[in-house]
This record gives sequence, structure tokens and C-alpha cells, in this order.
Amino acid sequence: MTIQNPDRQEIGEILKKAKTIAVVGLSDQPDRTSYSVAKAMQEAGYDIIPVNPTVDEVLGVKAVPSLKAIQEHVDIVNIFRRPEHLPELAKEFDEIDADVFWAQLGIENQEAYDFLTEKGYTVIMNRCIKVEHAMLG
Repeated sequence: MTIQNPDRQEIGEILKKAKTIAVVGLSDQPDRTSYSVAKAMQEAGYDIIPVNPTVDEVLGVKAVPSLKAIQEHVDIVNIFRRPEHLPELAKEFDEIDADVFWAQLGIENQEAYDFLTEKGYTVIMNRCIKVEHAMLG
């Protein structure tokens, strides 16, 4: 099955409803894309959960080492990792209380997509959450 994202209207609804975004691979380096995107989403009112075992905190929020370490409900898991890491992350995503699996611009993996869509999850790949949010107007 080819990777097919929800249409722009559905993506807009997802972003309007969401409150908490877990950001996998969030760097504490301000010059990194993950940092600037997460900062923009935090400034837009979303709660950000940094998911990175190599940092203590990012954007004033304590980081967790993995998705499984998150104790609360997550609306969107936003991923900044290379495509080969997506199948493993998809399995971890399936084990936590989360709604949408979102791989950032330039990141997609057919195996992860098939695994999650067969289980009924909403999957977005190769789209920038910051750009999609800005399009809400």
C-alpha cells in the first residue's frame, strides 16, 4: 500500500484538537530543525514532550528517554529520526496511549506505515508539522 496522508482538512482538524506533542529526536541545539519546529509548536500553545535519551531537557521541559517512558496521553508523536528507525518507533507507538504518528518532512517508511494503518492509526509522513500548522491561518 502506498503511503497516503490524510487530506489537508483532516490534518487541520488533528492539529486543532491536539494538545500534547511528543517529539522524538528533539535536539537541545537551537540551530537544529527539530528544536525550531518544537519551539514554534510550543509557542503556538502545544505541550511538548522531548523524547531523546541523550538530553536532560529541551525548551524548559524534562526529556524522556523513550515513548514508553511517557506517562500521559499523547495526541501526536512527531518524529525527527531517519526512516530506518520508523518501524521500531511504530511498534513503540503502538504500546503507548497516542493518537497520531507523524514523521517530519523527508521522512517516510512503508513498513512502519503499513504496520500502523493496519492497526487503524492515523499516520502522516513526509510533512512538516510547523508548516501544516501555519496553513491553519
